[in-house]
Amino acid sequence: GLTNGSLTTHMINVCESRADAMALIDLPNVYKPAHEGYEADKSARIGTTPSAAATALRERRLDSSYGATFYPWVQTRDDNSGQLVWIPPTVAMMGVLASSERSAQIWYAPAGFNRGGLSDGAAGIPVIHISERLTSKQRDILYEARINPIASFPNTGIVVFGQKTLQERPSALDRIHVRRLVIYLKKQISILSTQILFEQNVQATWNRFKGLIEPFLA
Repeated sequence: GLTNGSLTTHMINVCESRADAMALIDLPNVYKPAHEGYEADKSARIGTTPSAAATALRERRLDSSYGATFYPWVQTRDDNSGQLVWIPPTVAMMGVLASSERSAQIWYAPAGFNRGGLSDGAAGIPVIHISERLTSKQRDILYEARINPIASFPNTGIVVFGQKTLQERPSALDRIHVRRLVIYLKKQISILSTQILFEQNVQATWNRFKGLIEPFLA
């Protein structure tokens, strides 16, 4: 729910410098929740459009595989009060990433009807509505701008319909599941590498390193 441009850019930069995490960021003006001010109706709470959001993100030139963003907001039910609450998409996506990893592996796409079905509980919380129902053309506009749409279909419910990172150049790393896989590999190889720390920089040490890493990668 934090949409300040300097802050979200800093989040991505920190993740990129660390190289062991991803930043899920929210876009500004997608939805104005009730606690941020009175509006006469729901339509007045929507401060942008898919096309305008796509243009604004392009102009920011966020080019990093360590960040990802989603559109629009979603509605859930507060189990304690029973009230319906509008939440930013990053809240739901944290649950989707966790449930996708639990049901499959970290290198499976956290999207689509199998692992990104919000109506089916993929977020870990009940998702009932979205703040804007996107047309096919609007989904395409968002996806081309590296914004992952959350779509609603009459027969299959609400689903995460994209898993792009914010990387501009097309490559394997412009997908969330590939970036998460590489982060996972870095962490595990780093742990295995401690077994040869401060050993001689000779062929025998190189062979030992390969013997540690190759079975894991296989």
